[in-house]
Amino acid sequence: MANTAVIVIDLQNDYFPGGAYPQWQAQQVTERTLGLIERARQQGMPVVLVQHLADVSAGLAPFFNPGTPGAKIHDSVLQAAEDAEVVVKGFADGFEGTNLDEVLQRLGVERILLCGMMTQNCVTHTALSKAAERYRPVVLADCTSSVDERIHQIALNALSIRVPVLSTERALA
Repeated sequence: MANTAVIVIDLQNDYFPGGAYPQWQAQQVTERTLGLIERARQQGMPVVLVQHLADVSAGLAPFFNPGTPGAKIHDSVLQAAEDAEVVVKGFADGFEGTNLDEVLQRLGVERILLCGMMTQNCVTHTALSKAAERYRPVVLADCTSSVDERIHQIALNALSIRVPVLSTERALA
C-alpha cells in the first residue's frame, strides 16, 4: 500500500473507562487499531497520531485539557507507534490549524486511512475536510468509535455518501 498512511485520531485517555468522557468500545477499537498499526508497519505505511488539546483560554474544558493525564495519547498507541509523528489539533478537523497536510506531503502520502474517536465529530470532520480531499480519505468502520453504538452507526452511514467507509480488511486488500 505504497503512498498510504494511517491517521489515528484522538485515542486519548479521557475516552477510556475512568476518563472524563468514555467512548463505546474504546478498548476493543484500540485493540483493532493496534493491529492496524502493526499491519501498517509491516507494509511500510507511515502512521500519524493526532492529539486534541482543548483551548483553555476561557477556562477548563470538559476533557482534553493540556497537561492532564486524560489529554495524553493512550500508552498502548504510543508504544505501538513509537516513532510516529504527533500532530496536535484544537479543532474537530485534524487539518484545521495544524501541520497535518505538511506531514502527509513530506511523507509522499496519496491516500489516508482514518481511525479513532469520535466517529461523529473528529473522524467525520477530518474525513470531510477540504484539505483531506487530495488524500482520498477512507474511514475504517471497525477502528472508530463514538459515545454509543447508535451515534457511531448514524455517523458512518452519513459519511458513506461522501467518503468510503470500509472495514480494515477491505481497505488493506
